Amino acid sequence: MDPMQAIRDTFFQECEEQLGELETGLLSMQEGSADNETVNAVFRAVHSIKGGAGAFKLDRLVKFAHVFETTLDKIRVGAMLASLPVMKSMLRAADVLADLVTVSRDGGEFDEARSNELIGELNAHREEKAAPQKVEAAAPEPEEDANPFAALGWEPLTISIEAEINEYVIHFRPKPELYAKGNETTRLMRELSRLGALSVQCEIADVPPLANLEPEQSYLAWRATLRSEQDIAAVRAVFEFVDDDCLLDIEKVEPDAEALASEPSAVEGLSDSPAFVAACDDKSGEDCAAAAGDGKAENPPHAAPARETAAKADSAGSTAQNTIRVDLDRVDRLINLVGELVINQAMLTQRVLEAGAVKNASIATGLDDLEHLTREIQESVMAIRAQPVRPLFQRMSRIVREIADATGKNVRLKTEGEGAEVDRTVIERLADPLTHMIRNAVDHGLEKPEARIAAGKPPQGEVKLSAAHKSGRVVIEISDDGRGIDRARVRATALNKGLIPADAVLSDSEIDNLLFLPGFSTAEKITNISGRGVGMDVVKRSIQALGGRISIASRPGLGSTFSMSLPLTLAVLDGMVVRVADQTLVVPLNAILETMKPKASEVHGLGPDRQVIAIRGGFTPLIDVGYELGFRYERSDPMQGVALLIETEGGYRSALMVDSIQDQRQVVIKSLEANYGHVEGIAAATILGDGRIALILDTDAIVSASSGRNSPSDMLLAG
Repeated sequence: MDPMQAIRDTFFQECEEQLGELETGLLSMQEGSADNETVNAVFRAVHSIKGGAGAFKLDRLVKFAHVFETTLDKIRVGAMLASLPVMKSMLRAADVLADLVTVSRDGGEFDEARSNELIGELNAHREEKAAPQKVEAAAPEPEEDANPFAALGWEPLTISIEAEINEYVIHFRPKPELYAKGNETTRLMRELSRLGALSVQCEIADVPPLANLEPEQSYLAWRATLRSEQDIAAVRAVFEFVDDDCLLDIEKVEPDAEALASEPSAVEGLSDSPAFVAACDDKSGEDCAAAAGDGKAENPPHAAPARETAAKADSAGSTAQNTIRVDLDRVDRLINLVGELVINQAMLTQRVLEAGAVKNASIATGLDDLEHLTREIQESVMAIRAQPVRPLFQRMSRIVREIADATGKNVRLKTEGEGAEVDRTVIERLADPLTHMIRNAVDHGLEKPEARIAAGKPPQGEVKLSAAHKSGRVVIEISDDGRGIDRARVRATALNKGLIPADAVLSDSEIDNLLFLPGFSTAEKITNISGRGVGMDVVKRSIQALGGRISIASRPGLGSTFSMSLPLTLAVLDGMVVRVADQTLVVPLNAILETMKPKASEVHGLGPDRQVIAIRGGFTPLIDVGYELGFRYERSDPMQGVALLIETEGGYRSALMVDSIQDQRQVVIKSLEANYGHVEGIAAATILGDGRIALILDTDAIVSASSGRNSPSDMLLAG
């Protein structure tokens, strides 16, 4: 690959990360957390995108980011309040910035009118009256044109004399790789100058005679003295992207008490001086030393706090070198190979057992070691693909804003559990279903402001998006505080469309689930948002394809909650291998609380054909798995089998009856949807050590199906 293309790809990857930080910070500011740390993080995200875009001459992106950055700087220095109208413009500007990044990367059409509209909004906000509580104590702010270097992207700098001033000596020697990757020393020094008063000397001792000079080598070194309020971690953060491409030493100079006592109120140093930039960009090493070695220029005032780091510790600067970027295709291939390794390890163990060689102590020990090593490899590889759902949740913020504007509703999105981790594949395939549900929640669920006020609710509706780990799965919920499901209307619509018979007797839950039928829609007219009869049925199929389930809970006038339960990974799980009517099945181990052998005194009849089992003073439904799945047409004798006590994600307990337990092992998940089709009660399939295919039970689906069935199931045939 062309080196410049590789650098460009890296820039756009980093843009995605910066846009995520931008969205998070702006939402925090909208909630009232406009503290310096949050504002600075938002400012740095836009500034970083602008800087990288400038290097690749992405002029439209630079132009918009500059206006965005300038507006943020007004908030940063206290010249403008982060009011609700301002934050609404900021969030829309973040959407435009994301679109510009996408167009710059992939090409395509861009809405220039929308961009110009947002530029006008941001400029208008900057011209409004400054924040009174800040302006009273602040010095009069100069006009933007007062900074002669504003067109070059250089910002003025000031340091509060009330804060403790730290002094650092930085020795910086670039390697040739630093320049090969498109980095520049002057840009790093310029960024460093934002932290405080900076003086820089260019060291030329290693510059060889002209005849011996290699054009692709790096001979210059730099000695910088920085006086700043910031800690050493912030200084190191300036060099975090070039840490592997330079020799860097940062030393903090301990303060002298007498010197501090006589400290002048103004500090001087070499910063973004055009003399320094020109000397180091355009002159030879000797001329650079002459221009930068002794000269000092006073820094104009500027409130620019330091780069934020994830950990406020000295080790923060070395974080970047502990991470690498890996192509996802390589990770996928590795995961597939680990899955095959698990299968082959199980097959090897099976063959050794069949040959009777396991009686040999050394062979048995070796098999145990191989099993433990295989599991450790599998867990480590799966951790590589595990990612928090935060980026997915952040994307939903934009969806909510756009639908709210289109419908004239006032909506607030609240998120919880963004740090919950799940397999990247699950996250990628969840984006479309989640988008459908968020759109429906705003369009169908929430009322308009006047209707909410009439109902005694606040005019602003709330959509809540949450994620949490439960019983080895991730549960994602989308809830709203709107009108709830109009069940009478849903039933009438289903009757009119011929989806249910006229004499159907349905519970509230069954009526709610009519929303998942293909072609069902209660929308009165077709719009760009909803009303075409597609959406929720697609959502259900998508969730089922991931081995998940979806359910609805609604209260009229109070809102609805859609819950999606998904596997953490689509690769491997721990399961209990059981036998049911001559069929081999796998029950996920995380669903099983305990196993037991039923006694006649513990089993009781309930109704014409149901049974319960007494467990520690309570009664639990007894479900015959073979009967429910249609493997047999008569219920088995509970005393001849084994009961598996399970707990569903809703907190309900049931006992699954199986004929026998064969083994407990780790199995590789193979999609049944992709290779055959959806089967009710079955989550996926796997290959056992002896080469047989076994079905993996969906325990919650089995329990749900059993609760509404009075005759043997033909679930497998129907699937």
